[in-house]
Amino acid sequence: MKQETLRATAFAMPLTNPAFPPGPYRFINREYFIIQYRTDPEALRRIVPAPLELTDPVVNYEFIRMPDSTGFGDYTESGQVIPVSYQGEAGSFTHQMFLNDHPPIAGGREIWGFPKKLAQPKLAVEIDTLVGTLNYGSVRVATGTMGYKHRTLEAAVEARKLAAPNFLLKIIPHVDGTARICELVRYHLEDITVKGAWTGPAALDLCSHALAPVAELPVLQVLSAKHIVADLTLGLGTVVHDYLAPGETVRRHGSRSGILAETNAG
Repeated sequence: MKQETLRATAFAMPLTNPAFPPGPYRFINREYFIIQYRTDPEALRRIVPAPLELTDPVVNYEFIRMPDSTGFGDYTESGQVIPVSYQGEAGSFTHQMFLNDHPPIAGGREIWGFPKKLAQPKLAVEIDTLVGTLNYGSVRVATGTMGYKHRTLEAAVEARKLAAPNFLLKIIPHVDGTARICELVRYHLEDITVKGAWTGPAALDLCSHALAPVAELPVLQVLSAKHIVADLTLGLGTVVHDYLAPGETVRRHGSRSGILAETNAG
């Protein structure tokens, strides 16, 4: 293969059979179950990267069912999203996500920087209850429940909330084990049509796990819950902050993995 051909065709790995196709990525009947809860503010401060700023000591625990998604197929994911602000603009920071389908794991990490790992989330209606679960291997790490469609929410309001900016920490290593890319990425959901939105009484249990540490943001009080069904497009992202730009970081080569330490500001 000539270099010019490689440059013209390279999109993702493997070169001749990428794990996922180019976008746009459209989702039909995407189903959200989101439980907002109050947590330990100190735990949040240890997680949320500057220049993002915390707004309230709350977390949105999400179970998302995606039965029809362009190029990614039929899958489910679950994880934690934290309300933040960036330069005065309200948005959300995705802390960790777990899902059961390789193409969106690979594409999410490589394109945007979604913090995705392989696990077994589920979202279903059991008689009168909306039930979301997350297993890591055979171990249950999250269980969320909500009364099914107890009260209707305003679809236009929920669509505006879904359209708010989302932030990700994209990290890709160099071949020597140091960070090659370390960026704060912003993306938006686009072309959103909310088909239904509901709320009801809810509960959330998180269990400790070494490799799925959702319980490190403990549930102190469940504040609200909602169930949304929508069609939408996952928009591509933009880099809003480069942690490896000159003046932002200094690289120390004291170990094979390398250490990135912040320089003094000023």
